[in-house]
Amino acid sequence: MRIYLDFEKPVAEIEAQVEELRALQTGETSAAIGEEIARLEAKAAQTLKELYANLTPWQKTLVARHHERPRCIDYIGTLITDFVPLSGDRKFGDDDAIVGGFGRFRGESICILGHEKGSTTEDRLKHNFGMARPEGYRKAVRLMEMADRFGIPVLSLVDTEGAYPGIGAEERGQAEAIARSTDCCLGLSVPNVALIIGVGGSGGAIAIATASRVLMLEHSFYSVISPEGAASILWRDTTKAQEAATSMKITAQDLARFGVIDRIVAEPVGGAHRDPAATIAAAGEAIGEAFDELKELDREAVRRERREKFLAMGRTLG
Repeated sequence: MRIYLDFEKPVAEIEAQVEELRALQTGETSAAIGEEIARLEAKAAQTLKELYANLTPWQKTLVARHHERPRCIDYIGTLITDFVPLSGDRKFGDDDAIVGGFGRFRGESICILGHEKGSTTEDRLKHNFGMARPEGYRKAVRLMEMADRFGIPVLSLVDTEGAYPGIGAEERGQAEAIARSTDCCLGLSVPNVALIIGVGGSGGAIAIATASRVLMLEHSFYSVISPEGAASILWRDTTKAQEAATSMKITAQDLARFGVIDRIVAEPVGGAHRDPAATIAAAGEAIGEAFDELKELDREAVRRERREKFLAMGRTLG
């Protein structure tokens, strides 16, 4: 059963009518009902297209959080062959909120890591809803350093509301782990590409998204804090999250205009959750093109180009 967002109610009503008509189809009425179904399906498609052509920042936030969007493991399962997952940070333990390992992308070796939210309730609890603890970021550092040692490019898939803020995580050095992971991204002498597939929240996202090329899916968002968190701090009122989302400029379109990201990856009409296969295929093309842009650079040039990219971003926004 499809999950509809609040603003998708007009589409939901039309598609409900289609299902009712399908249930009524019989041999005698099949042709007439079939024509009505076709008309309603065309109307639903047009309504969906119009809705998604004019999404507000808050509506994009809701789409980015949709439970049916493809997850990190869906991208890995489709785009990466011979994937070998690696676990643990060699200091404390493993963190299922970040998955990572080595495999092949279009026949070439690659290191891939990303936030995994999970799809079922059981999976979400296992992966802590994609909110990584310090050991998750230390695992990411371990994998990136290994990739750097062997000259293997790094791909990061970002989808988190933020790093886990629990007491245990803070006691084990959450801020230090995020800082070291960010520093590791900046210091890599191999190309790294980050793709924000849903939510890019705070330092928890930046820790693996500080890349040579940063891509965003069309209806994802990337922000220093959630709209609800910003509303709580600025107005002490979480009901103003919609206003915060607009003011914060968190959409892919805003961030591309500011030079914070390098490319927007188009989603199917209705968002990634309506056609995960098409979304993942488009993401694969964008990732491949991003790596192609970087493959001729030597190790020093890779580091220099990445450094200049982020320094220029600071000048642009300052």
